[in-house]
Amino acid sequence: MKLSKLTRASILLAIFFALDKGLGILRQVIIGRQFGLSAELDAFNVANNIPDMLFMLISGGALAIALIPILTEQITNNGRPAAWNLFSRVANLAFIITAVIAVVVAVLADPIVRIFVAPGFTVEQQQVVITLMRLNLVATLVFSISGLVIAGLQANQHFLLPALAPLLYDIGQIFGALVLAPTHSTSLGPITIPGMGLGVMGLVYGVIIGAVLHLGIQIPGLIKFKFKWTPKVDFRSPEIQTVIRVLGPRVLTMFFIQMIFIARDNFASYLSEGAVTALTYGYLIQQVPETLIGTAIGTALLPTLAELFSTGEYEKFQSTITRALRVMIGLTLPIAAILGFGLQPLLQFVFGFAPADTSILVWTTRGYLVGLMGHCMLEIAARSFYA
Repeated sequence: MKLSKLTRASILLAIFFALDKGLGILRQVIIGRQFGLSAELDAFNVANNIPDMLFMLISGGALAIALIPILTEQITNNGRPAAWNLFSRVANLAFIITAVIAVVVAVLADPIVRIFVAPGFTVEQQQVVITLMRLNLVATLVFSISGLVIAGLQANQHFLLPALAPLLYDIGQIFGALVLAPTHSTSLGPITIPGMGLGVMGLVYGVIIGAVLHLGIQIPGLIKFKFKWTPKVDFRSPEIQTVIRVLGPRVLTMFFIQMIFIARDNFASYLSEGAVTALTYGYLIQQVPETLIGTAIGTALLPTLAELFSTGEYEKFQSTITRALRVMIGLTLPIAAILGFGLQPLLQFVFGFAPADTSILVWTTRGYLVGLMGHCMLEIAARSFYA
């Protein structure tokens, strides 16, 4: 049986998302076995919050998803050169805004960390967070472009290189965890990997390397689709106004989502050592099925939904959404139940934490899994809205 374009794209994305999550879990296992539920790893996880918020609000999370249907419409109605012209103007604007805010955050990092991010940490921990946060902002600047390149390629119905990009990001972080962070060499069978002894600083350097690789792997796609950069910023064009108008609700949504993470870690900074890391790891574990089901289907669905809506095929638009939601419900409920009951021995084996630490991580992850179906359905709902 011949598979539809949407089905093929969904399968491709699910495979690469699975590889991404597999590498992501490997990365976390390597880091977890090196640092445990420690104060140092807590500092690294907390330091990501503000840079992650900046990225999600301006480019990768909010703007990218709002941009895809508008670029799709430009390609359909006006051709690829017009779409790339719009893309350039949006990317230029996103980079400038990201750079300005990144400088402000870097200058004000001390009070931001001590008042909002981790007020319960010791002064020494807070200083580590400040340093790591400033370095993380370098990766955020790279992602301000790379996240939008993903949107540009997906609007052209090209999914391979955007799906490979997160794998390269993982590889950069794994390099940081295996080579840059350890004090001693690591043996992987016959291979001995020397340790650079940078500690938690090595982890954030791995993030920067991963961000550069994330952007670099997508450059061949830009060449293939004849991308031409336009060095211009134009607030008054109708297309930019449309992007800003569509962007508003997504920015508000992503702002509150990111504020939840900041508030979560703010409260956890007053708890025992390792609390922040347990919350971070629990969420990442829950994201594995969410990504393989919700994000894969939703990502493949958005360009198709945008095309159906722009051509006036509203009944087909609605039926496509309905089928996707039914698939979400049928997959997520049993998977959440199976994972919830089978986590304890798996996490104990993988991370090698002390039994008490493993128990904390298990119950944290179970709490996140309660919302698995809702998170996956939101992937479809958000993309339907922007289409």
